[in-house]
Amino acid sequence: MTRMSVPGAFETLARDVRSRSGGFTLLEMLVVVMIMGLLLGLVATISAPDERASLALEAERLARLLDLAATEARLAGKSIAWSGDDAGYRFWRQNDEGFWSEIIDSDLLRPRTLPAGMRLDGLRIESGKLQDTMRLEFGASAQMQAFDISLALGQEYFQVTGSPVGEMFAVQGKGQDLGYEFRN
Repeated sequence: MTRMSVPGAFETLARDVRSRSGGFTLLEMLVVVMIMGLLLGLVATISAPDERASLALEAERLARLLDLAATEARLAGKSIAWSGDDAGYRFWRQNDEGFWSEIIDSDLLRPRTLPAGMRLDGLRIESGKLQDTMRLEFGASAQMQAFDISLALGQEYFQVTGSPVGEMFAVQGKGQDLGYEFRN
């Protein structure tokens, strides 16, 4: 078997490689930048939680904190209140003279700010009507009023519900009838 070669083909290729060894072309750089941008966008989309997940997390946190406040009020024999506004919510403790003071000495019942875009959408206590001020009080007795607190983020809603027997939980949706009778 004899080898054939095209005269000068190898020399031309070697000369082209030597003359291009100075860097990348503009087209090659644009392709690399485009691929990096697509990968960065994909990673950002995957790592950012969606509205429903962050709202569910905040609703579950609020339900657990309200349960803790109600339990602490029963065990300590001193009333604890929860209040909410546009920016977030806080807990209050009633002293022996009947005055309310904000709880700031507890890591769990400290004032909380809602994540950006999230809002407290309403509070309904047994009367069935939305309350003008968002405030719940947990007394020293085990008896409790049923309530619903609505949280919203974009078009997503979650509801934190407290039952008359002291159960507190978060459910997806807004204003769902959970079977508790709200008296007028």
